[in-house]
Amino acid sequence: MSSTTDREEIERCLKGWHKRMPTMTRMPSLRPMPPDAVIFDLAPPLGRRGMNRDNVAAWLAGWHGPIQIDACDVSLTVDGDLAFVSALNRMRGRQGGNDQALWYRMTMCLQRMSGRWQIVCDHSSVPFYMDGSYRPAVDLKPNADSMKWLTSIARR
Repeated sequence: MSSTTDREEIERCLKGWHKRMPTMTRMPSLRPMPPDAVIFDLAPPLGRRGMNRDNVAAWLAGWHGPIQIDACDVSLTVDGDLAFVSALNRMRGRQGGNDQALWYRMTMCLQRMSGRWQIVCDHSSVPFYMDGSYRPAVDLKPNADSMKWLTSIARR
C-alpha cells in the first residue's frame, strides 16, 4: 500500500472519530484498538493495557450532554506499518452544571495489523507548572501560530 493511501485511510478513521465527538454521550466502538493497546489517559492510573469500557462509560455519564473535542496542530507521520499522530486537543462540555474546557496534548501510535490500522498506543497529557506546586497547567492555550484548526484532516 502506498504512503498516500495509508495516510488517507488513517485520516478517514480520525475524521470518523472527530465527526462522532459532537454527539458522543456514550462509549464509542473500540474496533480500531486491540485489547492490549497501551493507554496513558488523563485520569489515573499512570498507564494500562487496553481500554476499560466501564471506566469510560462512567466518565461519560458524568457529563451533561455531549463532549466536543477540537484538534489543532495535527501532525501525521506514516512509515511502513507504523504511524503516529500528534495534536493539541480542546475538550469542551458541561459537567456538574458548569461549562468545562481544557487543552491537552495527544499522541497516538498506529500499527497496520491484518491489513487494518489499529491504535496500539494512546497518550494524553496535561503539562504541569514546574514552580514546586506541581499544579496541572489546564489554563494553557495554544499560541496563534499553532491554531491550524483541524489541519489536513479537516480539509480533505
